[in-house]
Amino acid sequence: MSLDSTILKRLNELVERGRAILANRTSSHFRERTIWRVSKPDAVGWCTNVASLLHRTFGESSVHYKSFEEQRENFNDYEEGFRRLQAVLVASKDDYEGGYLFNVRGLVKAEVLDDALVQAGTLLSAGYKDPACVLIGVSLEVAIKDLTQRASLPISKLDAMNAALCKAGTYNVGKQKQVTAWADLRNKAAHGEWSAYSAADIEEMHRGVQRFVADYL
Repeated sequence: MSLDSTILKRLNELVERGRAILANRTSSHFRERTIWRVSKPDAVGWCTNVASLLHRTFGESSVHYKSFEEQRENFNDYEEGFRRLQAVLVASKDDYEGGYLFNVRGLVKAEVLDDALVQAGTLLSAGYKDPACVLIGVSLEVAIKDLTQRASLPISKLDAMNAALCKAGTYNVGKQKQVTAWADLRNKAAHGEWSAYSAADIEEMHRGVQRFVADYL
């Protein structure tokens, strides 16, 4: 799956989740008026996912991200407010799908990595798990270095950058451990320890690094 397809898939998923939240709204009555509310926990989780995706895809200074954050600041649990948030997401999806606006720097970097990961997938399909593992590992390190630069952190060894990014809040401890596991596979491949992992391990690594690039670049 290409980077554009991954992002569009996620945008569609969040639009559908927003519709599901609206479908599960509840009503109450006040002074002969019907008041509709959505589930606050579901809405908060959804808002977090949407804000993260808009920030990474369109950029912090984009109209899309700013509009969503403005609506989120004023959101309580009323249906009307949630519909405004959903409207911003739908407009963002339409613009992305039409190719009108995007985070140029992030997507150019990610597209380069996506090309390398496509090549790795071709190697895997041909039965060459070891060079595929090395190429995936290189792609991962390039992505980690780019995230490190964005966070104004010092460039160093992958393990150190990974730990620093986790500490800075770029991603959580679970993701840090996953990056460490991927790096360990890359090191095994680079040092000829080819029997220490299987083709299935590298296929899983390939899918994981693809998601990592789509999520963070």
